[in-house]
Amino acid sequence: MRSSATGIGAATGLTLVMDEHKLAQLRAQYRQGGAFDAVDPVLKQAGEQVATPDGRRTLPFAGISTFLDLPAADSLKGLDIAVIGVPMDLGVSNRAGARLGPRAVRAVERIGPYHPTYRGVPSAVAKAADVGDVPLRSRYSLEQSLEDIEAYYRAVQAAGVRPLSVGGDHSITYPILKALGAKEPVGMLHIDAHCDTMGIYDGSKFHHGGPFRLAVLDGVLDPERCIQIGIRGASSLYWDFSYQSGMTVVTMEDFNSMGMAAVIAKARQVLGTGPVYVTVDVDGFDPAFAPGTGTPEVGGLSSREGLALLRGLSGLNVIGADVVEVAPQYDPTSNTAQLGAQILFEEFALMTLGRPQ
Repeated sequence: MRSSATGIGAATGLTLVMDEHKLAQLRAQYRQGGAFDAVDPVLKQAGEQVATPDGRRTLPFAGISTFLDLPAADSLKGLDIAVIGVPMDLGVSNRAGARLGPRAVRAVERIGPYHPTYRGVPSAVAKAADVGDVPLRSRYSLEQSLEDIEAYYRAVQAAGVRPLSVGGDHSITYPILKALGAKEPVGMLHIDAHCDTMGIYDGSKFHHGGPFRLAVLDGVLDPERCIQIGIRGASSLYWDFSYQSGMTVVTMEDFNSMGMAAVIAKARQVLGTGPVYVTVDVDGFDPAFAPGTGTPEVGGLSSREGLALLRGLSGLNVIGADVVEVAPQYDPTSNTAQLGAQILFEEFALMTLGRPQ
């Protein structure tokens, strides 16, 4: 059988000839093949893990929305990883709206369940479920909300469950760290436009610009094992605490001059083998990729760079992770929610397939 002269053949003036025997083999093997009928053993196993008992896959746009289409659960019992929404944005300094972030990320379809870099299905190697949102007593009190979040995550920690969370503004990470670092201070991988180590601001020490100063001063976050990546913008005048406390700050200028491989190597060196918390503020990404956030800063990471960075850090001892500051009302194309869901999946993969062997 002779193909039409297109592509390389057309460019070279040659007529391409397709192997009749090979075509017959492909037809015999694949003409009636299904979506999960892979020959590669890894892909075949992944297909078996993804398919429903009747050999299909759940419709992504049907049923109750949960993070990553994980099963919904009303308790922590038997879980390795609990996916948790924290719909609270009382700590914002600019545009409010991240309280709706968990709903927006839950609504995103077609994220996972197979991870192409790790070549596996995270939900197949760890028992994970979406356990809903942190119950908050007040829609008005930031201080009460932070207390509620800490109490909830102390129960998660006591149950031996690792949390994977979606905010909410970045002030939510402070009480999470208070719970997870109560017995041993943790290290932190932090992607953000801002260091979030500001002091008292407008009379309040509780806000999304200062959670990590508070966590260090409370003894639950080890500054020598913290790396902050993507830092930029005029707010940099507020971040002296990061430098004085010993945090490693990688500005966007540093990121561009060092290159991805060097930044990954630096992160590995700083974080070491101890417990690590991963926190990603979507404003770490350029507004071209993440417009739906409260404090956008131009000149940030691309989506591709963020994924490459996280995928280069397998082997970390990740005890918890979050994505914060998704504000869907500023997100007309859903780009930010899509990115937030993908980052959540990357963190899930780090916590499962990327765990130390």
